[in-house]
Amino acid sequence: MVAVLFTITLIASAGVGAVNMITVEPIAAAKAAATEAALGEVLPAFEATETTELTIDDMPIKVYTAKQGEEVVGYAVETMTKSGFSGVVKLMVGFLNDGTINNVNVLQQAETPGLGTKMCDEGNPLLAGVKGKEGTATFRVKKDGGEVDALTAATISSRAYLDAVNRACVAMMNMTGQDAPDGVSGATATAENNEQTEPAAQEGGQNE
Repeated sequence: MVAVLFTITLIASAGVGAVNMITVEPIAAAKAAATEAALGEVLPAFEATETTELTIDDMPIKVYTAKQGEEVVGYAVETMTKSGFSGVVKLMVGFLNDGTINNVNVLQQAETPGLGTKMCDEGNPLLAGVKGKEGTATFRVKKDGGEVDALTAATISSRAYLDAVNRACVAMMNMTGQDAPDGVSGATATAENNEQTEPAAQEGGQNE
């Protein structure tokens, strides 16, 4: 029985290893293609990028410095938050070289269909509230005293989106040698606000 069990385990392990070897390269290629597509959505025309990895609020952040020849034309920040209504939200936030936000692309989200998922819609109020604005700002929804309209019935998702954008702004300022407002991450302040309001809202089953 021991020999049979060992043989079955060995065959199963070999099968899993073979499948992993077959799929690892296509998965990596698909991920790279998705990243390139997202960079194209949020940046002006560029020839090449240089990648810098940062840690902000204990979260991994990637900054892509876009160049046309030797000239820096912008920065794209692969940012994230853990404060979404359904967990992690990842964005690609593009900045022009003058520090203004050029565009935002949603990379990952698992928000409520028809509510939080509207952050992916073209021209949604969250995108409209940050696009073209200075990346040195700290963005908040109007409910929290800010100037950005939240998605209807999706305040938690809206806060999460802006939390990730704020973290991207901190990363961009880090790259350009600027200080974050008040010397702290605006993203951290937004996340703390979420912690205070999110549990009661989720108990009621509403994204408010």
